[in-house]
Amino acid sequence: MDNKNFYNVVDDFINRNFFSKTLGKTAFIDDNKSISYENLFDKIKNFACSLYNIGLKKNNRVLIILEDTIDFPISFLGSIWGGIIPICINTMLPENDYRYIMEDSEADAVIVSFPIYQNIKNAIKKSKSKAKIIVSGDNISSEISLNDLLKEQEIIEVANTRLDDICLWLYSSGSTGRPKGTLHTHQNIMATANCYAKHVLKVRSDDIFFSAPKLYFAYGLGNALTFPLSVGATSILMAGRPTVNSVMKIIREKKPTLFFGVPTLYASLLKENLNKDDFSSLRLGVSAGEALPAHLYEKLLNNFGVKVLDGIGTTEMLHMFISNRIDKIFPGSTGIPVPGYKARIIKDNGKLANSNEMGELEINGPSSAIGYWNKKEKTKNTFLKNWTRTGDKYIRNNEGAYTYCGRADDMMKVSGQYVSPFEVEAALQKHPSVFEAAVVANKDNNDLIKPKAFIVLNDNFVQSEKLELELTNHVKSILTPFKYPRWYEFTDNLPKTSTGKIQRYKLRKS
Repeated sequence: MDNKNFYNVVDDFINRNFFSKTLGKTAFIDDNKSISYENLFDKIKNFACSLYNIGLKKNNRVLIILEDTIDFPISFLGSIWGGIIPICINTMLPENDYRYIMEDSEADAVIVSFPIYQNIKNAIKKSKSKAKIIVSGDNISSEISLNDLLKEQEIIEVANTRLDDICLWLYSSGSTGRPKGTLHTHQNIMATANCYAKHVLKVRSDDIFFSAPKLYFAYGLGNALTFPLSVGATSILMAGRPTVNSVMKIIREKKPTLFFGVPTLYASLLKENLNKDDFSSLRLGVSAGEALPAHLYEKLLNNFGVKVLDGIGTTEMLHMFISNRIDKIFPGSTGIPVPGYKARIIKDNGKLANSNEMGELEINGPSSAIGYWNKKEKTKNTFLKNWTRTGDKYIRNNEGAYTYCGRADDMMKVSGQYVSPFEVEAALQKHPSVFEAAVVANKDNNDLIKPKAFIVLNDNFVQSEKLELELTNHVKSILTPFKYPRWYEFTDNLPKTSTGKIQRYKLRKS
């Protein structure tokens, strides 16, 4: 490529790994097969050619609604090689959301796993979309077969793209409204690998990555695809839902060195009578999605011998921008800014917060999205000149560590003072009876705001007035007393997004 401004992130991945030693290595392992780096790179170029042969062209958009199999990285990377923009979509959305995304994105094609095909077919029928359907897995005679496209032997030259060209879209989870298409450039992908993966995780070519969060999430996409590719490492993919049994099967048999999870999954692992030796291959665990309470971190370290680095990333920033470090962990805290990123906290009055003052977290860094698709007002409100608003309330201590207080819309004022739902939840979860807790604002008989707790109990505990009093006294012994929950509701589970975030707005409505 003669153009001096040329940059394609997949071309960069290939060049980084184009050595005889790496080419023979295993790049990905899924439930049924594996693929070497050499074969992967060939398939990427073949697939890009196939997309052009069926009528797609540069800057077209393709929805990727695939389970975590080797077909995902080939489809994702092959699209980018050809200058076609992949849009990664959750495989568990309702039909109406698929219909909305089809029409909103104006996608030219959909690549879908066979188990999800009928849902997508129905959504397209009810929409204005004319997208081509490409099916992974079992063939459907009326649709294009991904297996057939992967038989292509021809290749095409890498598309003439630039650092700041749009490379991929990710749709937000839509927890506060309709999903938003978030636009990322070629440089954003490599920035997350160069900043977080390299400097915080210290990834190596001999690492084996295993991410419970799926590839269609920004978190999972870095964990299981872009980070391992950045150093020529191996990634394990699992198509099914991550359960204790399925996750432990892979950890025991495949011996990953890096494991990525969410607090709920880590808590579930701790509930089981697992052998510490099962985790001996892990040099590090990572947690995101929700804040990791201090007591969970301590239990994971003591029970499994695994350091788990808590951090925060967003779809808008593509991956982590604040994290704990291998040699500097603040239990219960999100950590300090990742190299290359800056953080600030803005108070309600618009002024910068000092240490130990709460406000909304804003981030400056090299992986910020350029905006939302077709949402000018939300783009303007979120993406400031050099800063990206997160919508999260944080506090920074004197050591520079940032601690999560809750989403801006989850915060509550009790007796004229802010109460963080997370700190009350963390206190509750230190009680032996509590498996999970969520705290929301609720009005009393005088229309005054007070905390209400939703509790999922551990096994062998039952709800009772005595237990409620015990929980109240427990919280009062840890926090300033006025923060204790005035009401308790016991439930079998908490509503969550597919990324593991508690949907407190649903609890507020209940």
